[in-house]
Amino acid sequence: MTERYPAIEPYATGLLDVGDGNRVYWEVCGNPEGKPALVVHGGPGSGCSTGARRSFDPDRYRIVLFDQRGCGRSTPHASDPATDMRHNTTGHLLADMEQLREHLGIDRWLLCGGSWGSTLILAYAQRHPERVSEIVITGVTMTRRSEIDWLYRGVGRFFPEAWERFLAGAPGVGPDGDIVGAYARLMADPDPAVRERATADWCDWEDAVLSLESYGAPRPYGGRPSDARVALVRICSHYFSHGAWLEEGALLRDAGRLADIPGVLIQGRQDMGGPPHTAWELARGWPAARLTVIPDAGHKGSEAMREAVIGALDRFAGK
Repeated sequence: MTERYPAIEPYATGLLDVGDGNRVYWEVCGNPEGKPALVVHGGPGSGCSTGARRSFDPDRYRIVLFDQRGCGRSTPHASDPATDMRHNTTGHLLADMEQLREHLGIDRWLLCGGSWGSTLILAYAQRHPERVSEIVITGVTMTRRSEIDWLYRGVGRFFPEAWERFLAGAPGVGPDGDIVGAYARLMADPDPAVRERATADWCDWEDAVLSLESYGAPRPYGGRPSDARVALVRICSHYFSHGAWLEEGALLRDAGRLADIPGVLIQGRQDMGGPPHTAWELARGWPAARLTVIPDAGHKGSEAMREAVIGALDRFAGK
């Protein structure tokens, strides 16, 4: 069994002023002379985790992690109702990544991440293919409106009780209505009790979608600290109610821009929130990518998925 690398601490950290009053937290771990790699976290709004450092060989990689706007240690935090969300969009995050690369003096870097992170990685790589050496992503998503509709409506066929409760949390919205948009409005309500209830209802739904998976924490969303949950739901509902500001199907349509970038797609067969079909479509449009489907994994992963990630990063470390 492939073991994760030992826990390490950053040798450099900072807050990067990216404009609009935002400062993005970043850290660098591993070997200062190693192969540059950027970890792109999910959510949107989850923040980076210390565990992500341990998938990389610290002797061979210069590992960069950052908290996307509004979450983690970046400021201002989206849990503060006064934080303006107009300057928190996919376009802003892509610009932040590029500014961070320039700030750290990196020419090209490997990109690694999952879930929403895979969407952001694909969007960045298609915009700046000359800056990307390789890509490793898990829980493949392209955040198409069809995928958003599946996560917040379609998969409710498997969890009808939980979905009915989730729908009830958005008063006035029918089964075919804009549930995600309704939650985005609730998270902007001036009444803190309304925001708190919406946060709880959203997290309960997200946890229900992952409830059949045996790997990982039983309540990956509802079990987070209060401020982190509020920021996550506020950012998620903000992004998804706008279709992540991406033209529908654009990331798949433009997969040819990744033609010269080696990629590894690692997808859980049992992922109810992000079904394997998305990864399959992307792999067909990106011949330089290799798709591995993990039978026992869902969105939270598994030991086999962790081994696949570490194996891919080890293979790329020498390139």
